[in-house]
Amino acid sequence: MSNDGSPVFEEELDSSRPADEAQRAGAEQGARGRGLRTPVLSAAAVLALAIGVGTYFGTQGHAATHGSSLAAASGDAYNVYVAAQGGYEVATLNSQTATAGLTYSTDSAAGIALSPDDQTLYIANTGQYAVLAVNVATKASTTIHVGAYPQDVVATPNGSTVYATVTGGDSGPSGSNQVAVISTATNTVTGYITVGTAPRRIALNSTGSRAYVGTEGGIYVIDTATNKVVGVVKAPQDVQGLALSPDGATLYATAPGEGQVLVVSTHNLHVDRTYQAGAEPWSVGVTPDGKTLYVADTNSNSVAVLDSATGETITSVTVGSLPTALGVTPDGSEVWIGNDLTGSLSVISTATNTLSATIPGGPGTSALDSAPTDILFAPAG
Repeated sequence: MSNDGSPVFEEELDSSRPADEAQRAGAEQGARGRGLRTPVLSAAAVLALAIGVGTYFGTQGHAATHGSSLAAASGDAYNVYVAAQGGYEVATLNSQTATAGLTYSTDSAAGIALSPDDQTLYIANTGQYAVLAVNVATKASTTIHVGAYPQDVVATPNGSTVYATVTGGDSGPSGSNQVAVISTATNTVTGYITVGTAPRRIALNSTGSRAYVGTEGGIYVIDTATNKVVGVVKAPQDVQGLALSPDGATLYATAPGEGQVLVVSTHNLHVDRTYQAGAEPWSVGVTPDGKTLYVADTNSNSVAVLDSATGETITSVTVGSLPTALGVTPDGSEVWIGNDLTGSLSVISTATNTLSATIPGGPGTSALDSAPTDILFAPAG
């Protein structure tokens, strides 16, 4: 166990290892760069993961391989955007047919966001210290330099501003403590807001009046009218995933080292309750009715389903290896999970809380190449 109570995995580093193990080590190194703790797999296990896995979504315009038919989904059709950090791209597909759409090249995409009109994709291009503003139709791109290792981006509801967390070093004293403020009219940084060390995820309320930033030492609250910090929620170290309730009254935050989801009142900026949420909870999402939480538990390769009012565990759904990214469809019918180590996407039906489809990893020929880091949705059509 580490000093903070979180599990630590041994590393197997050997310059004489076979190709499969060398490939696995590359995936582990990438995961560590994103602040993840990675389990060690045997060469046989890695080979088993890679068998039969081709490209993420196949040739553009063709359906991807998946465990069961996405076309049978009862929910609305969406364009799904997946930041595939290990594949150097943001990929898209149709949520019901799994038909591949456009891909957008990056160095190493972390967080992604869309403008309110869904015409511009903003990418935290962490390897290039920049945010990319990309026209989704033409792929024309503008590079906006923000600082070392941006991790996440959000766009305000009026489309005027994008906020980007600038993490710097992975964590600790070497980490940055800045949020970059970007004008979408000029695609330039107009200022920086000082928050806690190693800011990662950022969430906006529905009106765009408040931004919540998870850091290593708590959650910082920004008034977007003044771009000033107006409060700090004291929390365990290393706050990661963030999700707001539909009414904006409650913020849910994961504390991986504590194995908890923090339930924060946005009115008094206080942790009112904590929910146990499995082994190293990383990302969290809430259904549109506000009743259910989905939590990606990285060290159990599963997603915990919790009652948002009581914290009671409803069930647990087994997904791929090292689940980190999580997205709830706007209609609440599905939860999409990005599995960092296997590179796959898992789709959970919220009606049954069962796995309805698995889309194998890529975009190369190995299951270790894609490392999905963020998932978002836009109306299809």
